[in-house]
Amino acid sequence: MRYSPINRFRGTLLGAFLGESLATGGKIKSHYQDLGRMAVLGTESLIALGRLDLDDWIRRQQQESLHLAATDDISIKIILATLPVTLFFHENPIKLRQNLLHVLKIWEDDPVVRDGTLAVGYAISLALTEKLDPLTLIPQIISFLGETPTSIPKKFLRVQNLLEQGAGLSRAQAEFAREEELSNTIAMAFYCFLSTLEDFRLAVLRATHNRNFKVEDATPLGSQATSAITAALSGAYNGTGGIPVNWQVLLLQRNSSVWGLTSFSQMLKLIDTFVAVWSGVYNFALHPSELTEEGSEALLAVYAAPRVIRSR
Repeated sequence: MRYSPINRFRGTLLGAFLGESLATGGKIKSHYQDLGRMAVLGTESLIALGRLDLDDWIRRQQQESLHLAATDDISIKIILATLPVTLFFHENPIKLRQNLLHVLKIWEDDPVVRDGTLAVGYAISLALTEKLDPLTLIPQIISFLGETPTSIPKKFLRVQNLLEQGAGLSRAQAEFAREEELSNTIAMAFYCFLSTLEDFRLAVLRATHNRNFKVEDATPLGSQATSAITAALSGAYNGTGGIPVNWQVLLLQRNSSVWGLTSFSQMLKLIDTFVAVWSGVYNFALHPSELTEEGSEALLAVYAAPRVIRSR
């Protein structure tokens, strides 16, 4: 395996945060923070229950008074809030699709957001299982989406044409500077990712540069979403090893909160715990009632393949 699962899980979530932060010069506004906080709450729910429970997700959001209506701008970033589900079910495309569609019920039903979520989720799934082939990714995604009334498949075909022609960033920007902003944002993120597949830094910088391209319908949030989605895709593919060390050091030195967590280090700890639950680590400390008196002095972690200890 080229990169370990924990390396890729970290790369995905840290990439999303970095892309979001870089696109705003490190200043993430409250409604952006809420979306990141939703991803953290979703991760905590999956850790606590070991499965997707929509009622628990909603309860956790209500406890922190998080509620976002699916406006055009907010809708595109709902994709980021579903990243924990993508990671948790990435090894099974059928369950991945079912659970992504299930968690999207938290928000209003938007066909473009649905297709964008499935597209990003499936691409990350292929990256984590080391099955992502840039030459066949677009057709695979279109097949995964199935019949849809949205323009997402057509936009992806345009992305593939641009890649095959070796088109530069300015041409891609001009190509997706019109019409439906949501689908254009998703298409632009995939272009930035696939055009610089092995270079996380360059992919994110190109996506971030996209915010300087002034078009009539462009918004800061749409540009930020492009950068965050690009970074999540590239982070899943290249792992944390692809994220520049100086970027990681800057995050570690930050004293400010990260998506509602107290520090960047706390975010790393959360991701590591998340990977442990996904991989089948059984922590007796979380289930003290199952310990006998004789074994209570030593708390052990037992490792097993997924679904051996419990069904996921």
